[in-house]
Amino acid sequence: MDQFEHQLVPTNNIKLSLYTAGPRDGRPVWLLHGFPECWYSWLHQAKVLANQGYRVLIPEMRGYGASSAPEAVEAYDLITLCADIQGAMNYLGHEQVAMIGHDWGAPIAWHLALLEPARVKAVCGMSVPFGGRPRQPAINMMREAYKDRFHYIVYFQQSGLAEAEMAADIPRTMRLMMHGLSNSQEGNTLVQDKPADAAWLEDYIDPGSPPHWCSEEAFAVYVKTFEQSGFHGPINWYRNFERNWERTAPLAGKQIEQPALFLIGDRDPVGSLEAYTIKKMPSVIPKVEQHVIADCGHWIQAEKPAEVNAQLLPFLAAHFAAY
Repeated sequence: MDQFEHQLVPTNNIKLSLYTAGPRDGRPVWLLHGFPECWYSWLHQAKVLANQGYRVLIPEMRGYGASSAPEAVEAYDLITLCADIQGAMNYLGHEQVAMIGHDWGAPIAWHLALLEPARVKAVCGMSVPFGGRPRQPAINMMREAYKDRFHYIVYFQQSGLAEAEMAADIPRTMRLMMHGLSNSQEGNTLVQDKPADAAWLEDYIDPGSPPHWCSEEAFAVYVKTFEQSGFHGPINWYRNFERNWERTAPLAGKQIEQPALFLIGDRDPVGSLEAYTIKKMPSVIPKVEQHVIADCGHWIQAEKPAEVNAQLLPFLAAHFAAY
């Protein structure tokens, strides 16, 4: 980690922990992580991008690691999370950026493209597609569809339960999540055939070690991240679907006009859950390129870094060239 600089950036009434690499005058590329991830998940992209002359910026998102983690649920709505990055860009004097996000970082990247059309020149989302503002909060549809069956997002709505379960043994939690989302053939941890009010991970056997794609060094950073800040803040991101829907009303019907890239693994369970949204993406992002990474689960940038970089680098070269 010696090649990274670290600072706490004041933004949007919080402190945002930010790791940076690459030349200071390079074109800024933001890398936004998801759940349950950490900034270090972008290691393989950061090194390559920095070597290509880009200025790489990787925040620990609100609620994670050394960043501020407010207690209130409403402190984690989508527009507030976007404002964290907007404020950091203001603080750093960024006038043009490329925005890249994975998992929950993808909706932040997509919405920053909508909110900042002049500043976000190119956008990439990984694993989570963008289908525009839904007709109602997504959680309403989830509760109806999974009222008799377990779904992790519905489970997350119960205050205190998920964070306590996940924090009870953080290394075990991370091993189960990494293996369960690496390969949908091994058992989808997101939707399960058990009662809707059951505990989440209790039925799974600890594999004992992280997947082959996660080094011991990387795994230690993941564990330290959640030992430092817990899971309350990250899970609060999932408790704002109604508030997100309300606060994004001014964006209803708007398209993302910038050049865009969407990447997803062929074994990512999100692919089946979001199949309809993936199919309709070109109707709301006219300039989107979509690519499926073979033999790859949800942790796409870590599982298949060479394949991801092979898509990412030419996309940025075409639409956001380094100096």
